Amino acid sequence: MLRIAFFGTPEFAVPTLETLVASPHRVTAVVTQPDRPKGRGQRLVAPPVRTVAEAHGLPVLQPERVGTPEFLEAMRASGAELGVVAAYGKILPESLLAVPRLGMVNVHASLLPRWRGASPVEHAVMAGDAETGVTIMRVVKALDAGAMMAVARRPIGPDDTSVEVERDLARMGARLLAQTLEAVEAGTAVETPQDERGVTYAPRLTKQHGLVDWSLPAGVLHNRVRGLQPWPLAHCWLGGVRIALLRASEVASSPAESVTPGEIIDVRADRIVVAAGEGTALALLALQPEGRRAMTAKEFLQGRRVTIGTRFDAPPPA
Repeated sequence: MLRIAFFGTPEFAVPTLETLVASPHRVTAVVTQPDRPKGRGQRLVAPPVRTVAEAHGLPVLQPERVGTPEFLEAMRASGAELGVVAAYGKILPESLLAVPRLGMVNVHASLLPRWRGASPVEHAVMAGDAETGVTIMRVVKALDAGAMMAVARRPIGPDDTSVEVERDLARMGARLLAQTLEAVEAGTAVETPQDERGVTYAPRLTKQHGLVDWSLPAGVLHNRVRGLQPWPLAHCWLGGVRIALLRASEVASSPAESVTPGEIIDVRADRIVVAAGEGTALALLALQPEGRRAMTAKEFLQGRRVTIGTRFDAPPPA
């Protein structure tokens, strides 16, 4: 039995925590980020990991900073032999990594060394990768650069969203971690250095990532619509209203040369077809106007007059 300190924050981390709770190992502390204000009322909301940890009666720590003497002492007092990290959301300093005698391991949602960083699933989908996966790796000072201990793979379907992929990877990562901990406890774990030649980075997403550039080919835009879910969502403007694009598909037929990217070239019962870059077109199948519920293109068209030749606007001035 290993004594484990768990570090995690969002929903992705929950299956790993649940797996640890159900395992022969003992979770001596759960570390998660502080409650944050959300919504229009800016009400403090606990991260999913805190909610699950408290349901199991586990001690929870929510430090603003993890390198303070007070927090390091709390970690020593927990008696943890190993740290397990799953989407905690903060860089861990060397002073903390040195506290557990067996160090720390991380459940990372990519096939390292590809997509090191904060948003690996979203970037894999946006890039049109045919495959992704989860890697159990040693936590070191450099970002997601530690040796790999185990890998599991998942294909990315042509219409898969990052939400669907991440949900699967969360469960896969939990199972893979359980197997890895058996090897760590038995002293048989093998650590393989990453190939630095294959490194790519997945920086944290911002709202700006979601702004649709209609000059890009439809295939690229389709991947961004899939990958930018659940946030910040691919979005554009129509008649001064911000429209989030929830589902789309590349259209095989090319628009006429006279149209410009962003121009609506076809309106049907179940889709709005928009000219994109390089003579391609994107069919919008599900949308969400700002302040409204998500709806199919058919529902969207029932409440609005959308005609061929209409252009998606640039965002209004800030």
